[in-house]
Amino acid sequence: MAMAMNVSSACFCVSGNRRSVNRVRAVASEDFAASKIKEDKVRLDGKMKAAKAAFDSSVDCGITFFDTAEVYGSGLLFGAINSETLLGRFIEDRKLKDPEVEVAVATKYAALPWRLGRQSVLAVLKESLDRLGLSSVELYQLHWPGIWGNEGYIDGLGDAVEQGLVKAVGVSNYSESRLRSAYEKLKKRGIPLASNQVNYSLIYRAPEENGVKAACDELGVTLIAYSPIAQGLSWQRLMRLCIEAINV
Repeated sequence: MAMAMNVSSACFCVSGNRRSVNRVRAVASEDFAASKIKEDKVRLDGKMKAAKAAFDSSVDCGITFFDTAEVYGSGLLFGAINSETLLGRFIEDRKLKDPEVEVAVATKYAALPWRLGRQSVLAVLKESLDRLGLSSVELYQLHWPGIWGNEGYIDGLGDAVEQGLVKAVGVSNYSESRLRSAYEKLKKRGIPLASNQVNYSLIYRAPEENGVKAACDELGVTLIAYSPIAQGLSWQRLMRLCIEAINV
């Protein structure tokens, strides 16, 4: 009986220790989670300040054209803020300090598979304007060709111009044939296709080879290059070319 009591007591003692260990582990986990949240918040605040500083420095240097999109950034991912929302805040803050400053904004419509017809373009545009805190933008672009409904998307761009919600419209990642089709459809309404934004740099020269640049030049459509320095790679190539030229 005594032995049984001792064993029972030993088991209780071990069980009690386990509870204590688990409690310590739980507290440690909570402390780590709180620390991680604080760390992420500090990092995010730092990035916000850096982004604001970059915006103000750009405006100070005379760079007042900003290109964004509804899909840049997401409010669902660890507290990240949509790029349009941030840009809108930066513009508002700047105008409070300098009411005369003029900032031009371009943004984009994401041709997601479930978005159909011209009305979706107008609905999404109005959401973008709300995030930006603006009544209109200088340029509104189709971010990429849709799987279907491209005719409706182009109609939506035209409607946006006629309703005064945008000053100009463009496309992005459009091939030569799609570019020409969009150009002709808008032309019938007396609306020019302002731009085609494509991947173009010293490293990636496809627009020169696939007819896109030539078509833009022919039609008077501005070719806007994204990743113009290929995330830094173009600068490396440019430096090599300069060194080679010097050594010749």
